[in-house]
Amino acid sequence: MRANSLAVRLFIWATAWTVVILMITGVALSTLYRHAVERAFDRRLDVYLRTLVADVASPEEGSEKFPQSIGEPLFELPLSGWYWQVTRLDTKTAEVHSSRSLWDSNLPRLPQDRSTGTAEYRQGYAQGPEDQNLRIVERNIDLGSDGRYLISVAGDASEIDDETNNFDRAIGMTFAALTVALLLTTALQVRFGLAPLKRISESLAEIRSGRAERLQGEFPVEIAPLARETNALIDANREIVERARTHVGNLAHALKTPLSVIVNEAVARGNDPLAHKVLEQTDIMRDQVARQLERARLAARASVIGTVVEILPVVTALARTMEKIHRDRDIAIDVDVPQQARFRGEQQDLEEMVGNLVDNGCKWARSRVAVEVIADRPAPDDLKSRVRIIVDDDGPGLSPAERARVAQRGQRLDESKPGSGLGLSIVNELAGLYGGVLTLGTAPIGGLRAELALPGG
Repeated sequence: MRANSLAVRLFIWATAWTVVILMITGVALSTLYRHAVERAFDRRLDVYLRTLVADVASPEEGSEKFPQSIGEPLFELPLSGWYWQVTRLDTKTAEVHSSRSLWDSNLPRLPQDRSTGTAEYRQGYAQGPEDQNLRIVERNIDLGSDGRYLISVAGDASEIDDETNNFDRAIGMTFAALTVALLLTTALQVRFGLAPLKRISESLAEIRSGRAERLQGEFPVEIAPLARETNALIDANREIVERARTHVGNLAHALKTPLSVIVNEAVARGNDPLAHKVLEQTDIMRDQVARQLERARLAARASVIGTVVEILPVVTALARTMEKIHRDRDIAIDVDVPQQARFRGEQQDLEEMVGNLVDNGCKWARSRVAVEVIADRPAPDDLKSRVRIIVDDDGPGLSPAERARVAQRGQRLDESKPGSGLGLSIVNELAGLYGGVLTLGTAPIGGLRAELALPGG
């Protein structure tokens, strides 16, 4: 699977969003839970604070104004992290009364900006004895002639941290499992959701290679219109090609009759110079018309989707035919064609191209012609395969200048050899119509090498 494929992009996009959303949700839940733990912790501290305020404001008869205990053992343990402190504020020297757990230490005062509700009540975090992190609530009370007091209660904030950390670990493991489950679900959804598109891609490859003519099978409602339009496009392409062939045939018949009339009239005039000129020009016209009609016919063939020909049977049949034609010269034709080699085009065109090359090789060979076919694999960034047809002979060969000349229409280097000089030019034109190319070079066995590169199947 390529890194830039739709399935990979969808999976990466879904994975990124899943992780981001879960992280944001986890942070939000952790924050909300910590605030809830703090509120519960503050309510607990507030109970102790109210008890102290009541004892200071209305001490029981016969008891001291400042309590020695409020019924919580943690306030009795030295440096336990749980402390209370009552400080009188209207005296020159502050009177401080505190729980036994504070030992000889004092609680810090919270800044005025920590006030909640009224300026008389504050809550927040502060550093306590032994560098403990404390959660403190404090309140100012004014008893008139009995004085003004600051009452503080502190608890060990590590309990809040422990509760929050435990919750974070639990939610982290839960979200990790949820992330894995969501990613697996997303992967399955992407895989099965894009499966119809993969089927369409494979079906199009089958059509292009000639193993199928249409998109077959049932497709989901979302994909079915694409399949229908693709099949309609293929049908329209075939209809256009068939219509073009019909028009070419009609044009050929329409032109033959006027040309025949002109030729007959010219022949009837005997040795008239004008008649000779007319005959000469009509021959040129016939050649040009035949050539252009053939090019139009071949162009229509080349545009047909899904036409594929196996090369081995074609080359084998041509080799047997050429050996019979040139049996008086005892020419041996060696054939090396892999079974899987295919040409994407019409069989008649393949026979014409290869037949011309083999026939040309037999005319000039001393005793041997070799035909080799190589099916090239497409490059990673190119979906089109290529096939190379190589025809070698052991004849005299051609110089670079002669190779350039023989590829031109009607050029013959040796008038003693039969032919019109059109063979290689026809091959060159046919190959060009299919997006191929004909290259001439020197054969390893001494003569001419003609290498024909064509689209493979």
